[in-house]
Amino acid sequence: MRLNGRRESNNVEDRRGLSSGAKAGIGGLGGIIVILLMTFLSGGNIGDAVVNILQNGGIESLQEEQPADQRAFTKEEEELATFSRQILAGTEDVWTEVFRQMGRQYQPPTLVLFTNRVNSACGSASAAVGPFYCSGDQKLYIDLSFFTQMKQQLGADGDFSYAYVIAHEVGHHVEYLLGTLGAAHQQMSQISKTEANKISVRLELLADYYAGVWAHYDDAKYQSLEPGDIEEAIDCAQKIGDNYLQKKAQGYVQPESFTHGTSAQRMKWLKLGIDKGDMRISTFNISEENL
Repeated sequence: MRLNGRRESNNVEDRRGLSSGAKAGIGGLGGIIVILLMTFLSGGNIGDAVVNILQNGGIESLQEEQPADQRAFTKEEEELATFSRQILAGTEDVWTEVFRQMGRQYQPPTLVLFTNRVNSACGSASAAVGPFYCSGDQKLYIDLSFFTQMKQQLGADGDFSYAYVIAHEVGHHVEYLLGTLGAAHQQMSQISKTEANKISVRLELLADYYAGVWAHYDDAKYQSLEPGDIEEAIDCAQKIGDNYLQKKAQGYVQPESFTHGTSAQRMKWLKLGIDKGDMRISTFNISEENL
């Protein structure tokens, strides 16, 4: 990606070097982390999935984050932090204009950079769960080591792949602002797990689409995409499909447990967003067989 000279967002909380002292009640954090890890195997967002658990008493209390031993960040870590702030700034520029064209006002989320573990309005989470968005505080959370894990464990590399991860979580924030996220979660709470999973898939594919919409307009505004960038992100989308990750983790797939969509679906919706940039398109107004 071409990012030289691009501004960095100020909507960032850098909590790297802080430690989280979370206490869990019976059936609390340990059980939640198992759920989060399973969610990560399906490709991503865990924050809102945890809200219901926390509201039902899953965690008794959370201590405030306490300063840990400070350390110097490596050049790679600082470059990733700068990159993340620039991508977030790009999403702010694009979504502010897109919302303006829809007659709405965009309220940007805050990006929280953390190390190892973090507390959010959705609870305490380990870095092992991957990046997530929490509608409870309208923040997205990322341990930058996740990008190294993407490269080493999934073979998904490249700056636009990393940008896609951030833009996907911002996509959930867009869903929240448009009311899609809340309506979907309310419906999910009233139906069976299998049917709720189908709605979850639509939410995740829509966030993929919105990540593509951002890329569409960011490139039009800044000529940010370079040859090979789109292919990198499509490859990343393929490797975080439910079927791909389940096959890799357990040797077989369970379609009824899909929560984020297949590789083919994730690639399709990301590419569609990049190509179209049309906010009238939604995963919630087409049939299941056409997802």
